[in-house]
Amino acid sequence: MQRSECQALDAKDLLAFLRQQFYLPEGIIYLDGNSLGPLPVTTAIRLAAVLEQEWGKGLIRSWNTAGWITLAQRVGEKIAKLIGAGSDEVIATDSTSVNLFKVLAVALRIAQQESKRRTEIISEAGNFPTDLYIAQGLTDLLGGSVTLRMVEREQILSALNERTAVVMLTHVNYKTGQLWDMGQVTQAAHEAGALMVWDLAHSAGALPVELKAVNADFAVGCGYKYLNGGPGAPAFVWVHPRHMHQGGQPLSGWLGHATPFAFTAEYRPAPGIHRYLCGTPPILSLTALDCGVDSVLAAQIVGGMKALRNKSEQLTQLFIELVEQHCGKYGLKLVSPRQLAQRGSQVSFSHEHAYPIMQALIERGVIGDFRAPDILRFGFAPLYTRFVDVWDAVQHLIQVLQLEEWQQSRFAQRNAVT
Repeated sequence: MQRSECQALDAKDLLAFLRQQFYLPEGIIYLDGNSLGPLPVTTAIRLAAVLEQEWGKGLIRSWNTAGWITLAQRVGEKIAKLIGAGSDEVIATDSTSVNLFKVLAVALRIAQQESKRRTEIISEAGNFPTDLYIAQGLTDLLGGSVTLRMVEREQILSALNERTAVVMLTHVNYKTGQLWDMGQVTQAAHEAGALMVWDLAHSAGALPVELKAVNADFAVGCGYKYLNGGPGAPAFVWVHPRHMHQGGQPLSGWLGHATPFAFTAEYRPAPGIHRYLCGTPPILSLTALDCGVDSVLAAQIVGGMKALRNKSEQLTQLFIELVEQHCGKYGLKLVSPRQLAQRGSQVSFSHEHAYPIMQALIERGVIGDFRAPDILRFGFAPLYTRFVDVWDAVQHLIQVLQLEEWQQSRFAQRNAVT
């Protein structure tokens, strides 16, 4: 394929107009939306209005007059459209880690009510570390009565037994981009008598998710990757209706109370998903997330998540083919699955000098990221990534490898964030 052919694909792309929604610096090829989405144009405008009008002039009255008090619910309703959930089943709140703690605690309580023998959380050893850390912290808090059992990916299904209380997995692996069959794994967990918790951090907003259709139990997800909510944006939490009223979640903050402004001394959980709120929501961050989610929902007029998924498959496939055709002799090895159905919206290659190679690419204006110990990671968000971006990024990679630019000493200096 030639660059002109990529330009032709862009000219025919029905999603191409969505790129105009974002500030994308001239000369930058941004392939890191799987870590932080770019800034939507509407976000700066909307935040200015919130700062100047709602906060500046409305002051505390804006909790009522500007609807701040229901913003977490309204953003959750929008996210629900992207993950196959009911409109009243999702709330935007806290971080992914905090929400995971909430749902793990509730899931364990439900599982152990059915059988005291269920004392294990099962997860993939290669799961995103914060998920494992949260599970470890919860088991420590419970005094060892529950344990976290980490197994290799291919052992997950065979590891399920009568002791399994909860299966906790990330839908798309953060390092390799490998995609779980959500329906198959959820069914296996249920057949073993366990509950299923999904982390959608690397899939929500990038590919179709159908939580209700696969009969999952709980899910959490990130707001600042493919949902373009900004650095540290609030996350979201989903609970299947059958579990919604089975007690309160453990972080029983005042906005998760049934009547927060009654200021009673005893906690009484709010109805439905509102009980998964905790403290006062960050209105500025929620506003930015609201704009970010709208940028994804804008794709609905041209096929929605299915259209986005189709384009991301084409982008990732083209990238793999070009890299292997032109860069294979330099020691790059594909880590992501070759099969489209098993790959999320990212591609990862391993290389013993992955970190300096990525730094050299970033200096050239091709922004991806590095994941220890040896992973070059590239995200392909179909909302704004063009086919010509794929072509150009590979040309830069060829130059970095051919000219051995990565060997320059400054590229070996590790930044705090990689």
